[in-house]
Amino acid sequence: MSTTRFVLLAAGFVAGMWLYASGVLAQGYPSKPIRLIVPFGAGGGSDYVGRLVGLKLTQQLGQTIVVDNRPGAASLVGTEIAARAAPDGYTLLLADSGFTINIAFYKDAKYDALKDFDPVTVVAETPYLLVVNPGLPYAGSLRDYIAAARAQQGRINIGSAGNGSGTHLSGELFKLRAGIQVTHVPYKSAGASVADVAGGQIQSSMTSAPPALPLVKSGRLKILASAAAKRTALLPDVPTFAEGGVSGVEVTNWYSVMSVGGTPRPVLKRLHDELTLAIASADMRERLAAGALEPAPNTPEQFRKMIAGELQRWARVIRDAGIRQE
Repeated sequence: MSTTRFVLLAAGFVAGMWLYASGVLAQGYPSKPIRLIVPFGAGGGSDYVGRLVGLKLTQQLGQTIVVDNRPGAASLVGTEIAARAAPDGYTLLLADSGFTINIAFYKDAKYDALKDFDPVTVVAETPYLLVVNPGLPYAGSLRDYIAAARAQQGRINIGSAGNGSGTHLSGELFKLRAGIQVTHVPYKSAGASVADVAGGQIQSSMTSAPPALPLVKSGRLKILASAAAKRTALLPDVPTFAEGGVSGVEVTNWYSVMSVGGTPRPVLKRLHDELTLAIASADMRERLAAGALEPAPNTPEQFRKMIAGELQRWARVIRDAGIRQE
């Protein structure tokens, strides 16, 4: 037997054994609890979606999905913990749009969005919202808010889920397009920021819908504008920023599940199939709708292309808005 033929046969044998082992791994997966890292505190949109996903996958897979909240640095802390985990499918990340923003915003982000993670699927998406305390004299409309901000340069506060988060960057984009100065106040979660708006500690916040809607329904918050391209069926009474006279503020937050880079393909396929099934279920869609979240599943390939596009988009926004990297 020639050396070349021997090498080819050996390579084929190794590849075949790898495929066999991967298949066996997928058939036995999961054989223990799975950790789902949510890189924000309790009460925010990511936590809301993470717990919905955890509940459904626990029911479908027969193994407990442990939701592990790891807030800090606008999701950098939890994301970097996930990036260092073993690529075996037993550590997952609940990532939102901050996953791509952080790469452009932080100089020392210790993960590569395209290499350190394997995308599984987007679960749902929702536009960012500008909310205010309804007791304020300028809580009537977005135009009233902008007029007050111009008259009180820098004295109105706007909260976010943290420096570099989607809520922060969408707020900066709003300030840029409206030509106003309001003071950014970062929190560890959107839930914490909207709680302080309702309590009167700050005047306004950019937020995702899930943590805000209970406070809106109770009359403790008011939504002034949505960063959607047009009014959504889930929030039909909420005007867009464009309707309020500010164009170019169209930012949709997405919530997704990712695995660690290098996870075996059969395991990724199992995760994708189970998540697609979960998102399609009537109870999951009902609970997403309750948080003004629209199902948005895609394939891992589509998701990877989306991430690449988002990385470019946020780099442009940060540059155009003159935001300094941290």
